[in-house]
Order: sequence, then C-alpha cells, then structure tokens
Amino acid sequence: MMTKKMIELIKRLFCKEESRIVSKDDDNMKRFLIVCLGNIGPEYEGTRHNAGFMVGDAIAEEAGVAFKSCRYGDMAIVKVKNCELLLLKPSTFMNLSGVAVRFWMNKEKMPLENLLVIVDDISLPFGSIRIREKGSDAGHNGLKNIAEQLGTQNYARLKFGVGNDFPKGGQIDFVLGKFPPEEQKQLPEKLKKASDAVKAFCLSGAGFAMTHYNR
Repeated sequence: MMTKKMIELIKRLFCKEESRIVSKDDDNMKRFLIVCLGNIGPEYEGTRHNAGFMVGDAIAEEAGVAFKSCRYGDMAIVKVKNCELLLLKPSTFMNLSGVAVRFWMNKEKMPLENLLVIVDDISLPFGSIRIREKGSDAGHNGLKNIAEQLGTQNYARLKFGVGNDFPKGGQIDFVLGKFPPEEQKQLPEKLKKASDAVKAFCLSGAGFAMTHYNR
C-alpha cells in the first residue's frame, strides 16, 4: 500500500513533468490552445472522425516537433513567429473531450478567444474548411461536451469536411471509417491547407482566417 508521502512525491514528479511539456520561455509570445479532436487507439487511426488528430499531426510534423504524453492527452508545442501553439490531442475519447479542454484552459489560464477546436464535419465536402468564432455543436459529441464543460458555445472551431456519402442511418459507420484511396491521395494537400488556416487564425485573427480559408 502506498503511503501518503509516496503519493505526494508522485504528484510532485507528475507536476514537474507537465511543466516541462508546457514552457513559458517568452512572456511576449501569444499563446493558443489548439484542440485536435479524435479517438485514441489503433482501430481509429486514419478514420474520418480523427480528422482533428490528423491536422494536429500535420502541424507538428511540419514544425519538426513530437507529441508528448500529458494530462488527458498528448501535447506538442509549436512556435510560429510570435505565437506559441499548444497542440492537444485529448485521450478522453470524443464524448469527453471537454474534460481535457477545461483542464488545460484552467491550467494555462488561457482566455477563451485563444482556444481553437479542430473537428471533422459531415456537412462539408471532403477537405473543405470552415472557421467559426462560435456556433452550435450541430450534433457533434465532441463539441457538445466541450460546450458543457466550458459553459458556453462561444469558442472558435475549425471544421474539416469529410463528406456525407452514406445511406440513411449509416453516419456512425461512415465517420468511423477510413478515407477511400482517392481521398487519401489528396489528404496531405488538404491537411496542409488546414494547418495554414490554424496558423493564420493565431497570427492574424479569426476574421482574416475566415476570409482566406472558408471556401
């Protein structure tokens, strides 16, 4: 049985590890929490519902940084000019994404306007992007839980279109299915566009990003 002293030691070590993941080397940097939604586990890799994870991976790969395990997920820190992007891939599964978002928003004292959630969207054609400063969850369980945990829907989101070529009642199988070969060939280009949109949001604001990438 663990003693109280041992538990406190583990807590201190855990907190030190988190502090190494999230650094604050420059107080002049604008900091953003970029939440990339998806489901963990090999069975979900490459699925449409993991489009948020894919965009986060693309941003981190382009910057040459790796994700590290942290509380409620994996995180990578990318610096773009005067901005620091905290890329978070929650490990809570889609339906509880808000738990991870609320924890890191509170821990990093992140203002709501510096939060951007990346999510898949079946109402948009494959690869299309829509950035919104606020809005409803539109039936997406990840967005729904985030709104419940934050107590508001007034947070920015980037929607990555995955199409809706499925029969009535086939939505779940569709979003948990993988992109077909012809779309997989186009994914790198589409993910690059989404990555650029995220950076534009951080560097120039939501209005600029919406004007230049909402197509």
